[in-house]
Amino acid sequence: MILAENIHKSFGTLEVLKGISLSIKPAEIVSIVGASGAGKTTLLQIIGTLLPFETGSIAINSIEISSLKEKQLARFRNRNIGFVFQFHHLLPEFSAFENVCIPGFISGTSRSKVEERAKELLTFLRLDHRLEHKPNELSGGEQQRVAVARALINNPSVILADEPSGNLDSRNKEELHELFLTLREKMQQTIVLVTHDPHLADMADRKLTMQDGMILD
Repeated sequence: MILAENIHKSFGTLEVLKGISLSIKPAEIVSIVGASGAGKTTLLQIIGTLLPFETGSIAINSIEISSLKEKQLARFRNRNIGFVFQFHHLLPEFSAFENVCIPGFISGTSRSKVEERAKELLTFLRLDHRLEHKPNELSGGEQQRVAVARALINNPSVILADEPSGNLDSRNKEELHELFLTLREKMQQTIVLVTHDPHLADMADRKLTMQDGMILD
């Protein structure tokens, strides 16, 4: 599903990634751990096509992302990659249902199909009674489930999650962890997690440890 080879990334004179190589299989859950500043989020953003890199190559579903021009890359990202962040990034003026629909509308899928898919996902995530609620009317756990539904709306090849449980209480953390397992089981979803949460990291099929811009194991 994902193949990265010899990825280097610097910010000015600071070398953040020092020749990262990794491969991730379809329907695999991989966690990436390490101290702050190890390069975890930078790597995730590069895999997600949000950051360029200096040298190396990344292929997602056998498509080399550096070969894509800006508009092609934006379209590829919208259709193939779902993002889940620590702080949700839901648009406050829109309802839960509308927040989930937005990436689908951007993809050019028909309105009826997007809305049908959004309702299916929110029902699957036990939020069918919250469709018209705005983010400030939802609990932290509910907001994060809306964010997961939004990430899934275009049937992405991979979900990238950056500290997805970092802003949740213990009960909602546990629910989110179980949700990731369910997504893999029922939707064959590939998931890459950056986390400081040891329980979430150990739940993955494989745990990669980063230190000083390199993968140790």
